[in-house]
Parts: sequence; C-alpha cells; structure tokens
Amino acid sequence: MERRHFMRALAAAPALGAAAVAPAAPAGDERAYLLRLLQRMAEPVLTLMAKGELKKTFPLELSPTWDGRDRAVAYLECFGRLMAGIAPWLALPADATPEGSLRRRLQGMALQSYANAVDPRSPDYLKWKGEGQALVDSAYFTNALLRAPKVLWEPLDAATRARIVAEIKGLRRVEPPNTNWLLFAAMNEAWLLSIGEEYDPMRMNGAIRKINEWYVGDGWIKDGKDFHFDYYNSYVMYPMLLEVLDVLAAKKAPFWQAKPQELLSQATRRAQRYCEHLERFVGPDGSFPPIGRSLTYRTAAFQPLALLAWRKQLPASLPEGQVRAALHAVHGAIWDAPGNFTDDGFLTIGFRGHQPELGDWYSNNGSMYIASSSLLALGLPAGDSFWTAPGQDWTQKKAFGGRGFPKDYPVNY
Repeated sequence: MERRHFMRALAAAPALGAAAVAPAAPAGDERAYLLRLLQRMAEPVLTLMAKGELKKTFPLELSPTWDGRDRAVAYLECFGRLMAGIAPWLALPADATPEGSLRRRLQGMALQSYANAVDPRSPDYLKWKGEGQALVDSAYFTNALLRAPKVLWEPLDAATRARIVAEIKGLRRVEPPNTNWLLFAAMNEAWLLSIGEEYDPMRMNGAIRKINEWYVGDGWIKDGKDFHFDYYNSYVMYPMLLEVLDVLAAKKAPFWQAKPQELLSQATRRAQRYCEHLERFVGPDGSFPPIGRSLTYRTAAFQPLALLAWRKQLPASLPEGQVRAALHAVHGAIWDAPGNFTDDGFLTIGFRGHQPELGDWYSNNGSMYIASSSLLALGLPAGDSFWTAPGQDWTQKKAFGGRGFPKDYPVNY
C-alpha cells in the first residue's frame, strides 16, 4: 500500500475493534507502522475517557496472582501510562495532513480526559487516594504534561489545572519505598517545579542521589540494595532520571554540592551505554531476552532507545537508521502476533499475545499501556533524519549473518 493511501485510511479509521492484528508495515515506512500502533492503543481509551465512560466500559483484566488492592487503580495506570508514551507525538505542530487530523482529534480527547481525571463529579474521576499505587501512575500522568506542556497543560482551564496540582501535591502522603518508586515522587516534584509551583526538593534531589548510589557500572543501575537483571532501567530508571534532571538543570534549582547540568551529562552518557546493550539484545528476527519482572510491558523494554532518539542523543555507536531498523524489528516481533488486543481493542496481559499467567501480582491490563513508551520517536516529524536515514542492520543481524560488527567493552563512567 502506498504511504499516502495507508495514512489516509489510518486517519479515517475509528477506534479499532475486531480481532485484527496490527498489520505489517508498508514497505520502507516504519513510521506509518508505529503511528497505526499508537492509534490502536490510544483511540479506544481516549474515546471512552473523554466521554467519562472508561470505568464503565474498559474490560478490566487482573493477573491470576493479583494482590487484592483496589482494582480501580487500573484506570489511572491505563490513562497515565498511555499519555506518557504518546505525549511527544501529540506535541508535534498542527498540520493539514491526515496524521495532523488524527493528532488534533486525539489532543482534544486527551484534554477532556485530563479534565475528567480530576473532576470529582466525573464518572471517570481517577483513584488518587487510598492506594500507594497512585503515586506510581501519577508520575506517568505528570511525565506526559512535562513532555508536551503546550498541548496538554497550557490549554487546560484554570479549574482543571488547580485540581491536578492539588491531587499531585496530595500524593506526598505516600511514602515511597527505597526502590524505583523514589523516581515517581521525584517526577511529580520536577513537574511542579517546571510550572512554577511550590515543590519539595528533598523528594527530588534525594531520589537522584539514591539512584546514583545504586549505579553498578557499565550503564546499569540497581533497583534498591540488590541488583535485578530486568528491564526496570528501561521502564523507570533512565527515562525518569533524565527528565527530572532536565528540569533541575533548566530551572537552575539548588542541589547541595553538585551541579545539575553535570549530573545530567553523566546520566545521559550512562543511558547511552545502556542503550548500546539494549540494541545488542535485539535478535536477527526482532526477538529479545524475556528476562525479569514486568515482561508483560512488552516493548517498553526499549523506551530508552526511543527516548534518546526523540531527544537526538543517540550515541555515535548507534546510527539512527540502525536504531530505527532494530526497533521496527522488535515492534513487529511483538505486535504482529495475535492476542495483544481484545476484540474491543484494549491491551491484554501478556508478552507476545494474551498470556495472563505472565502477569505479576501488581499486573492488570491498565498496566500494559506503558508499552506506548516505545513509541516516543514518533515525536520526531516525518521529515526528521531518524525516519529518512538509510536503514542499517543492527548488531545481532550482522553477527549472525557472518558479517563484521563492533566489539563491545565496558565503560568506567
């Protein structure tokens, strides 16, 4: 299918239902493939939430080992995580293309959804109180606002903005454990700082110090006192550390005996090294190691590669065309399988398809929307070099094809 025809069909499509699977990308158009995947994730959720009908209609699925917490946490997880992933694309300039039409439609739905999320009169008022999990997903909620302030924050009415600030500040009652949760508290404070609100520097700066204490070397960070070989460096550690430090450096906020810009530069170099490992994880067929906790987050394991691509900070060792090709292979390996979506178009619990037994004790199908974070590169316009650079084979494809590929050595920063 020619790109113009594919994009026209995409923009005209309603929220996707039926049991159709994400189609293979049109030849040479990885961006169109990701855009269709973004629409497939986002449109069913935002269509309902903008009408105040998400809680009524979203078909909740819980892990078989669910720990018994209030299942209403799923709706904040679903909305907050989805928005964090699609925010960069929503922030692209308006245009008259079919993609631009889709963007305007989803922007409008997103703004109404933000309003409903904090309006106690709305049926879709989210669960901000009573569960510590709210701290986790409030950070994705604010991360989206940080990534796209001009289209997601500034257009909101004053009452909605005040309600959001109040709910976020109210979550200071949650004491985060000494794990990746420290960064959720830090993200909320960084967002408050970014909009000129009173913020708690201890919840932000303390988290940064602790994460740096947990750095074990060669691009890897522990999650607490013990090392876990999993993808939490992708899901939380590097994305939130970098974006919290962005705010700290931009606002020239105080950080005792340290310079935020230097901390940001250090974190960026470490994230680049971690991304070198992620790229080498991608098999010749797009498969990657199914290791550790939260495997059902699917392609969120590659959020740092997508994030650094969007930030134009990929290391010289990872050319844009090579990263784009590797990410496309990963997305195809996961999303071309049947069972990732319900017949109504909502994500299921699973790694490649519907595999509820892989859910953790905290997993619900709302949690799965963190997978949208692998779509961050869509925040780069179609004419950007990330999309136009010639595609290149990634490391394992070269290695298992019997061709030369770069050797790999540890770093000491």
